[in-house]
Amino acid sequence: MTNDGVVVDEAIRAAWDSYRVLEKRTSAEDRQKAQERVQAAVDAYGHEEVSRGTVFLVGVLTGYLIAEQGVGADRPDPLSDLIPAVIRRLPTFEMADPVQVPMVTGVLMAAAMGMDTVAWRDQFGRVPQEEALVHSFVLWLLADLFDSMAEQPGTIDRLMRETFDSMAAEGS
Repeated sequence: MTNDGVVVDEAIRAAWDSYRVLEKRTSAEDRQKAQERVQAAVDAYGHEEVSRGTVFLVGVLTGYLIAEQGVGADRPDPLSDLIPAVIRRLPTFEMADPVQVPMVTGVLMAAAMGMDTVAWRDQFGRVPQEEALVHSFVLWLLADLFDSMAEQPGTIDRLMRETFDSMAAEGS
C-alpha cells in the first residue's frame, strides 16, 4: 500500500477495468483483456491497492459530476441529491453487502466535500473484499450517471481509456 492517498497507476487502471467487466456494453474480447489486466495488477500490487484505485476513481467521478452540475440556485446538492441517488441504486446489485454501505457513503461524502477519498478511506485500515466490491458497484453507478448526463452511453469509458492510453504513451 502506498502512502498519503497515492495509488499505483496500474491499480487505478485495474479499478477502471473492473468497471469494464461489469459494463454490459463491453465486448467479450475487451472484457477478457480487462479481466487479465485486473488479475495482473492484483498479482503485482494486491487486492488492497486495486481497491484503493477504485476509491480514487469514485472520488474523481464524484468530483467531476458535482463540477458538471454547474453553479447557482438550480444546482443539486451532492449531499442530498447525488449521494442518496447512488446509494438508493446499490440494492440493484445482488452482491452489494448492505453492511458496507456506511463506508462507501463516507467515501462519496468525502469526495463531495473535496477531500482526498483515498487518504480518507485509508484512515480506517485495509479495505475488505466485500467493501471493495461495493466500491466497484458505486463506480459503475457513477459512470452510468455520467453517461446519462452526457446523453451518450460509453462516454466516460472512452474518456477514461483515452486518459489511460495517454498515460501509457507518456510512460514509454
